[in-house]
Amino acid sequence: MSELVEVVLDVNDAGRSAGCEPRTTLADFLRGHLGLTGTHLGCEHGVCGACTVLLDGRSVRSCLMLAVQATGHRVTTIEGIGSIERPHAVQRAFSEKHGLQCGFCTPGFILSTIEYLRDHPTPTQQSMQTELSGNICRCTGYVKIFKAVERAAELIAREPETLR
Repeated sequence: MSELVEVVLDVNDAGRSAGCEPRTTLADFLRGHLGLTGTHLGCEHGVCGACTVLLDGRSVRSCLMLAVQATGHRVTTIEGIGSIERPHAVQRAFSEKHGLQCGFCTPGFILSTIEYLRDHPTPTQQSMQTELSGNICRCTGYVKIFKAVERAAELIAREPETLR
C-alpha cells in the first residue's frame, strides 16, 4: 500500500479533505472518500461521460483524473446543483422533457449541459450533437435529451441566476 496523500479541495461549495493513495482517481475519491455517489463510473476509460464533474466550472472525466490533481480546485458534482425543493433549471428540464430513462448517464449529461449552455445559450441541433457527444446514453436515443437541453436553455434565459 502506498503512502497516503492529503487531498484538499472545494467540493460543492464546501471545503473537503481526505487522505488517499496517490493513484486514486477523482471519481473514486468523490465516491469512496467523500460519499458523493452521484458521480457514476461507467467505462472507466473516459469514453462514456458518466463520471463527468465540473472542475473550476469546466467538465472533466473524473475517472481519468487523479484526486491529487484536483487539490486546490473547485469541484461540482450532481449533488452540488439544485435541491429537491429547488432543482436546477437543467434538472427541471430533464424531468419535464423525460430526458432520462435508467438515469445512469444523467448526472454526467446534466453537468455537461450546464457547461454547454454557459458557452452556448442558444443551442442548435448541430452544436448539441457535437458538444455533448462525449456523453453516451444507451437508453434514450438522445431525442428527449436534446429536447431537455433546449428546454433548459429556455428556463435559464428566464432565470439566468440558475446557471452558475
